[in-house]
Amino acid sequence: MPSAPGTPDLLERALGALQRPFAPSSELPQRLIVVDVERQRLALVERAQVTLEFPVSTASAGVGGIAGSLRTPPGWHRVHARIGEGAPLGTVFESRVPTGEVWDGGPSEDDRILTRILTLEGLEQGVNRGPGCDSLERFIYIHGTNHERLLGRPASHGCVRMSGRDVVRLFDRVEIGDPVVIVGEDARPGFPDPLSAGRFHYAGIAGSGMSALAQFQAMRGGRVSGSDRAFDQGGRPEARQALERLGIEVLPQDGSGTGEGCAALVVSTAVESEVPDYARARERDVPIVHRSELLAHFVRTHRTIAVAGTSGKSTVVAMVFEILRALDAAPSVITGGELATLQRQGLWGNAYASGSDLLVVEADESDGSLVHYQPALAVLLNLHKDHKETGEVAALFSVFARCAREACVVGEGVALRHLAPGARTFGFGREAAVRGVEVMLDAEGSTFEVDGVRFTLAVPGRHNVENALAAIATCQALGFRTAALAKPLAGFHGVARRFESLGRARGVEVVDDFAHNPAKIAAAIATAQRRARRVLAVYQPHGYGPTRFLRHDLVDAFAAALSPEDSLWLLEVFYAGGTAKRDFSAADIAAEVAAHGVRAEFAASREALVSRLTEEAREGDLVLIMGARDPSLATLARTIVGALAGAPDAGRIGAPRP
Repeated sequence: MPSAPGTPDLLERALGALQRPFAPSSELPQRLIVVDVERQRLALVERAQVTLEFPVSTASAGVGGIAGSLRTPPGWHRVHARIGEGAPLGTVFESRVPTGEVWDGGPSEDDRILTRILTLEGLEQGVNRGPGCDSLERFIYIHGTNHERLLGRPASHGCVRMSGRDVVRLFDRVEIGDPVVIVGEDARPGFPDPLSAGRFHYAGIAGSGMSALAQFQAMRGGRVSGSDRAFDQGGRPEARQALERLGIEVLPQDGSGTGEGCAALVVSTAVESEVPDYARARERDVPIVHRSELLAHFVRTHRTIAVAGTSGKSTVVAMVFEILRALDAAPSVITGGELATLQRQGLWGNAYASGSDLLVVEADESDGSLVHYQPALAVLLNLHKDHKETGEVAALFSVFARCAREACVVGEGVALRHLAPGARTFGFGREAAVRGVEVMLDAEGSTFEVDGVRFTLAVPGRHNVENALAAIATCQALGFRTAALAKPLAGFHGVARRFESLGRARGVEVVDDFAHNPAKIAAAIATAQRRARRVLAVYQPHGYGPTRFLRHDLVDAFAAALSPEDSLWLLEVFYAGGTAKRDFSAADIAAEVAAHGVRAEFAASREALVSRLTEEAREGDLVLIMGARDPSLATLARTIVGALAGAPDAGRIGAPRP
């Protein structure tokens, strides 16, 4: 095979690695895999010649062998197992076993293991072998990936990712026992200064995470433009106007945004490489920055409070922001929820930039990006199954907690306390450093005490008391007295789509809620049951990938939470476009819930749902709309209020918008 660019360097790296103490010999083995994390390349060396060379993606967190660090382990290894021989290209593996699914090439937030697996066993004691650093126990692989567009840059959670076709070629040439050496320094790329380098263009700017980051950058003086498929289709005019009021130029998603003057393209995991902005940026050599990298930059350059957890992040971020604002601390915020106080200022509501260096952010675990963050204060709320298995999320949270520069605040659950020993804890138990006692819940809110100070909340549910305890512990860690926190919390009225009451008609209340994982759904239903005779629940699953992952847990959650008097309607799975595998229907989930004895139905259309609810609802009932991603769910909830009130044409509503 002809030598590819960089081949001599890789051969030199292999020769240099022979000087490491645990090298298998002083001469090059007959066959050797070399992974260069600095260049993000992998080479197969046979008889002192590079015969294959490929782009790879090693850990976004860099190089390191510590268990739970999500770093790629350095040094000498050997191939421990070959898994997947003969499997079709794109075969999906979980726990090293084929699931029966074949990846269709579409975008996915998950880190999927595809096509072939070479498991690695460390050979260097104390570096990649033995207690606390063992590569085999850390499940370090060379494997195919669904994130092929990120090859050539560090983006994994510790493994070595390859394209499907490349990993097949490598797999077919190696055997169990072949040596593997991982060499080189961290290769985390930089990017232009977001406040001075020029215009940053956001592909998919209407998304909650992307829009918040874009607004913050613009408020801080950066030049920002963006595009979104929803805007091209004429949707979400209010969101577009909110961006334009900040001077953000909204452009068609046709690649024009990455033209002259574009210093960087900002993308999220959901942006496909075929999107014109993405394709044209690559053609023009415009730097491509992942949303998480840019957020990590702002976290690092501010005194940041980063809030993580599988439930309650947006609410706790909002509580902390509102408290600090009331106490004249002048915080900034970047979050996924929309704050009414910011909306009253004519803003979108999910971002604000002040003149101070104090920043409150929501740290999302869905794509593993929170390991990039180095906040002053790390807050860990809880740990449930959501985007990933709990074991994987626990590893992410452990790294996140260790990255805190000043302090860590953690929920009292044993699993979380174990992740962050020495952290300030909050909760209801006797061992919690910030403990809520004398808790009284009612339909509209709650009261409770902390350190002898009485608190009143205007948002309902025990989960919101726990959210408030997290906010109190966070502000205490920043040096504020407990007594100073009661008045700001009493004035907190929630976040948009977090158990937001949108009106009453005929004695029936309609509530809109962001609940989309089992824990959030259970909390929303429990809160609704406390204030209603019956709950008429409506749920729209949010995407085929997440729903497939949580399907059985969702069924169990509905079966456990809903009473015999309650009812459930499922809307079809929300599909925002792209190449997602659409291999099931919400009707299947409705049938599975009904099999548990719950009154559950599939709603074939929103019009049919509105008609059914207006017939079914009685005085004292509560209609609970649940789901994420789809901004038109709030419109649906308001339509139901109108239909109950007898408004003309109230049942005529559009389809969900991307």
